[in-house]
Parts: sequence; structure tokens; C-alpha cells
Amino acid sequence: MSTETEHTTEFEKNDEEHGHEHPSDKKYFQIAGVLAILTALEVGTYWLESMPGEILIPLLMIMMVIKFFYVAAWFMHLRFDNSLFMKFFVSGLVLASIVYAIFLTVFEFWHKG
Repeated sequence: MSTETEHTTEFEKNDEEHGHEHPSDKKYFQIAGVLAILTALEVGTYWLESMPGEILIPLLMIMMVIKFFYVAAWFMHLRFDNSLFMKFFVSGLVLASIVYAIFLTVFEFWHKG
């Protein structure tokens, strides 16, 4: 009879059940660096007065979508979960973007003033 016992924490049990390894700290710092660069670019657009809105708004929207993907996929661990969860988040993002685009065009192009 062996006196050794196997000690696993609840966290380790959950990892084994889901069948994936968590990313390393290095990977999280890389993702944080990408998000910091994208945020700096977004803030930097404030000083680009010569850029027309027809270019600026889609550029900001693209950066927003990329940042959303990184945060949802890596920091919310949707990359490792069931793909249904990612589909819910992406469909919400698409719906929000469509509603935003509709309201933007309504107030920008269809107002009487």
C-alpha cells in the first residue's frame, strides 16, 4: 500500500477536463503589447485633423474589431472554449457595428439642416 497521494487542485482538474493548456505569461504580455499599440494608434487619430471622416471612422472601427477579438479570445479565454461562445460574441459585435453604421449614416447623411 502506497502512502503517496495525488493532490490536484480544482484549477488543475478544470484544465484536464477542458483539454487545453493556458498560454504562458509571455503570450499574455505579447497580446497586451498589441492592444497597447492599437490603443496608441486610436488615440493618435485625435491629432490627425487632415484625415477625412470617410477614412477615419472605418479605420477606428477596424481597430475596434481587432481589439475586441484579442480581448474576447485571449483574456476571456473564448479561444479555448466551445466555438458557440465565440459565435455569440462575434454576432453581438456584428449587430452592434451594423446598428452603429445605420445610425451614423442616418445622422450624417440624411439629416435636414
